[in-house]
Amino acid sequence: MMRCYIEGIGLLGPGLDGWVAGRAVLAGDADYLAAPTNLRASDMLPAAERRRAGVPIKLALAVGQEAFLQSQRDTSKASTVFTSSGGDNDNVHAINGILATAPREVSPTRFHNSVHNAAAGYWCIAAGSHEPSTSLCAYDASFAAGLLESATQVAVDGAVVALIAYDHPYPEPLHAVRPIAAAFGMALLLTPQQTERSLAALEVDFVLGKTTETTMKDAGLEALRRGIPAARGLPLLAALAGGKPAQISIAYLDDNHLDIRVSPC
Repeated sequence: MMRCYIEGIGLLGPGLDGWVAGRAVLAGDADYLAAPTNLRASDMLPAAERRRAGVPIKLALAVGQEAFLQSQRDTSKASTVFTSSGGDNDNVHAINGILATAPREVSPTRFHNSVHNAAAGYWCIAAGSHEPSTSLCAYDASFAAGLLESATQVAVDGAVVALIAYDHPYPEPLHAVRPIAAAFGMALLLTPQQTERSLAALEVDFVLGKTTETTMKDAGLEALRRGIPAARGLPLLAALAGGKPAQISIAYLDDNHLDIRVSPC
């Protein structure tokens, strides 16, 4: 079992425009109303970098910035774990199109945005961070893999870690074979010790074998959880929004899972 504390939360998805606005919906105190994800370029980036930022960069920086603003911590003083099932899917589609036609010339901007740790690179520029950063991909288990890695760094290294998860749809024809329902991102600022700004304690266990995953009560939110790998963390956000002790389960790779106990501070 690994224990850590949550100091900040970031959220951006369809009808979930920030943690403050989305908290009442996730707690069941307000109706969920589907709406396009409110994507915007982050003011953390210089103007030139803002113009080059694709959807995943906008998602990652928006939720990361919200989590840090809530925690009041310096963005340059925390390790980061980025996790996504696909990375920049628009860019993958565009590069495939370029490579399938003549001349096969990929621009430097498209090339450097195609690597899976592109979001981490933009974050480090925006945050002025030289702290360790990890970028993960684990298909539909990407959120669980990110949480497991983050909790491990907090428990083993005593590090303050920002977990940032994001996914967005592929254009057609890739969408037909790998459908992702919508653009979605969430972030958790995790610390090794409880502070006056701690929102909740988490106890994270890796457990062998299958389990029945924790689902969302609202049908629209459950569709997001099932349709977007990064949104597999929604039950954890719902538990945090509820402000009561809770235990949830999230599927991991190879039919294993994570058990997570949430205790409000």
